[in-house]
Amino acid sequence: MQRDRVVTIFEKGAPGRRAFTCPELDVPQVDPQQLLPAGLRRMAPPRLPEVSEPELVRHYVRISRRNFDLDSGFYPLGSCTMKHNPRLHERVAGLPGHARLHPLQHPSRSQGALELMYNLERALGEVAGLPHVCLQPSAGSHGELAGLLVTRAYHEDRGEVRTKVLTPDTAHGTNPATVTMAGYTVVKVGTNADGGVDLDDLRAKADGDVACLMLTNPNTLGIFDPNIEEISRIVHEVGATLYYDGANLNAVMGVSRPGDMGFDIVHYNLHKSFTQPHGGGGPGSGPIAVSDRIAPYLPTPVIRRTDSADGPVFDLVAEGLPEGAPGAKSIGRLRGFQGNYGCFVRSYSYICSLGGEGLKEASQTAVLNANYLLARLQAEGVREYLPLGFGERCMHEFVLSGAPMKKELGIKTLDLAKRLLDHGFHPPTVYFPLLVDEALMIEPTETETKETLDAFADAVVAILREAQEDPSIAQNAPYTTPVRRLDEAAAAKQPVIRQPLPA
Repeated sequence: MQRDRVVTIFEKGAPGRRAFTCPELDVPQVDPQQLLPAGLRRMAPPRLPEVSEPELVRHYVRISRRNFDLDSGFYPLGSCTMKHNPRLHERVAGLPGHARLHPLQHPSRSQGALELMYNLERALGEVAGLPHVCLQPSAGSHGELAGLLVTRAYHEDRGEVRTKVLTPDTAHGTNPATVTMAGYTVVKVGTNADGGVDLDDLRAKADGDVACLMLTNPNTLGIFDPNIEEISRIVHEVGATLYYDGANLNAVMGVSRPGDMGFDIVHYNLHKSFTQPHGGGGPGSGPIAVSDRIAPYLPTPVIRRTDSADGPVFDLVAEGLPEGAPGAKSIGRLRGFQGNYGCFVRSYSYICSLGGEGLKEASQTAVLNANYLLARLQAEGVREYLPLGFGERCMHEFVLSGAPMKKELGIKTLDLAKRLLDHGFHPPTVYFPLLVDEALMIEPTETETKETLDAFADAVVAILREAQEDPSIAQNAPYTTPVRRLDEAAAAKQPVIRQPLPA
């Protein structure tokens, strides 16, 4: 049973058991004391379990089954774009020329990798409508930081000292944290009755001390702001930059481009929009694209292509860049090497597989699926207990309010989310964005079928009907998971992070 007491790998096995036996040493044996400084050598062998191969396999398979995963169920996590990762891309990323390429290999022996990265930069630039791309940032939040650092460099190069960054109250949670890390002060901009930026509030707060407005369009409410051109004009009139949080790019790829909306800087989540697997802490990838005026401040080294009689030659260049060129006044490196290369391979494979029309169709299908699921829920009478937070339709995701459900049925959004696990579905994002009371944020993505969306809607309806009869069922859910409902406050404040080893 999955809920049996967990037996750790350290409690299994017996002395002498092996899953693998090393072959005889085929190189001269060297005393480790000659190779390692005394401070780095162990005083005793590590206490590793001695287990057979079946025990080892069962251990990892059991662990994998104790978590919810996209390969076994629907994962409508709003704002995170948890869509299927095509296995073809895994095969391509696993080719020896990609998987076994050493990150310190000289560029002359890494031409294929550099060409792939160069081509990926061009493709991402086309998607964003901005000409210059840097692949270095390791995640979306890292891309945000890169965007604000190049913004700072841009203003300082002009002799300006600006201290504030505007963020809407629908902003992703990482935006305010990034602003603080970059040394700026966060200034919140309100939301109007339609779910877009409050233009009057923006005008009141946009002044010469503002360095940037961080915005995503469509926003976290799943609403495309029709005033985006006016927003761009207001921001640029005070000399600030306009930054696009690419977490919701999956709604507009191939349909509209942030650069055409007036954005100066865009970050992408390759592990969201471009099907690089994500979760569990990484790896991720958050490249940024910028306009011509921001390009000189991009991180270095940059990938340069030179055409020769024998064909194109690619190199990494950090010095001697001409005035105005990408990286000419660089903020420097953001990380070792050029980024998470495996993410680049998978994302480039995705773009090449679909092409421009395919990316457009992916976005259109994501929007269609979200609106179908919203309409399906409303048709079932869910609107009475879970009304739409803002607007009437949505883009790729939508946010429902569980406030009437909490008042009328006595179950909170968290209770509904936990009960969905018993129906075989991962819960949507809950309690975000904060301006929607008892928020439930749902993003079905383009890779789910109509039958899956129907089954999810049926599960929500069933839970609401069940709560009309007995709300305690949802209040005490889940029942079928390896672990029942935790005390989340205690888990955050007093986490158990060490397992005692057996004597």
